[in-house]
Amino acid sequence: MSVEIKEVTSKKELRDFVRFSIDLYKENPYYVPDLINDEMETLDRQKNPAFEVCDAIYFLAYKNGKIAGRIAGMINRPSNEAWNQKHARFGFVDFIDDSEVVDALFEAVEKWAVTQGMNALHGPMGFTDMDNEGMLVEGFDQLGTMATIYNYPYYPKQIERIGFQKDQDWHEFKIYIPEQIPEKHLRIGEIVKKKYGLKVVKVKNAKEVMPYAQKIFDTLNLAFAPLYGFAPLTQKQIDYYVNKYIPMLRFELVTLIIREEDDAVVGFGISLPNLSHALQKAKGRMFPLGWYYLLKTLKSKPKVIDLYLTGILPEYQGKGVNALLFNDLIPIYQKLGVVFAESNPELETNNAVQAQWDYFKTEHHKTRRAYIKQLTIN
Repeated sequence: MSVEIKEVTSKKELRDFVRFSIDLYKENPYYVPDLINDEMETLDRQKNPAFEVCDAIYFLAYKNGKIAGRIAGMINRPSNEAWNQKHARFGFVDFIDDSEVVDALFEAVEKWAVTQGMNALHGPMGFTDMDNEGMLVEGFDQLGTMATIYNYPYYPKQIERIGFQKDQDWHEFKIYIPEQIPEKHLRIGEIVKKKYGLKVVKVKNAKEVMPYAQKIFDTLNLAFAPLYGFAPLTQKQIDYYVNKYIPMLRFELVTLIIREEDDAVVGFGISLPNLSHALQKAKGRMFPLGWYYLLKTLKSKPKVIDLYLTGILPEYQGKGVNALLFNDLIPIYQKLGVVFAESNPELETNNAVQAQWDYFKTEHHKTRRAYIKQLTIN
């Protein structure tokens, strides 16, 4: 075979692993590159606290001496325990349109998964739900986002060819900002506040948000527990994400719903100016000018907003708490001149989440998929 598979074992090889996707998509107008240093940190066993509870291996495929593909194999042990599964994950996967390369990459990960006692391989997924997940199967002519994967149309065709089948789909929507808050939302919001003793809290800076940071992630762990492949974030992971993401928040776009009797975070909504074009200009690097493009966009009046992270405690879901979030955020979006918000991925089976857009003009513009393949254990 002209394809050679190598396990990534050095920092140089890891950088090659990260850079491959940027090189593969350098002429593509829809691809949004991750920052190289951020992805290096995510994949670094010494820096990412996910490795307390996860195992991983990385492979590069070389064809005729040149890198032609990459793939990571991962096992999230708490997720397997929570879902009573023996599943390995694949992720951080990219490849040229070459069946020989695809066969070799997936064969390597499948063999590794079997040696770890796993009986299925699914993905693309990351170490946790905070990583990008889901292979794009519809919407190849739509601009990607910071929180999602972009891939060429041949990706799903190739992995279906080698026996992977649909396991779960996510839908993404453009939600157009209305000229007025829906009247029903206003009524529901007032009823919910009085009935459950809730209030909307806004923060102005990092100092004000920090007392709520742990509570936000506690709510996230409970809210996301029933979702596909989720496992609760550990305390070290929570601390890691707090330190990583708090500095980049635009605080007017953070809304907290607090229970007055005990100051618990019942729900939260965190949105950001869409950073896609800034990341494309940065080309994976903070320097010399990547930081400037990102900072300029974060401080701008954006036409597009990403609904980056939203969570509501299970006992309050379906009771109108989401109306409180959007009653607060819609006037802010209007003032900024936002045209639409990107929902980011929502499970197709999560009817409660998708129902919250019933009173808005929406466009389902992307679909992404988690695939699965059963493995033969010798």
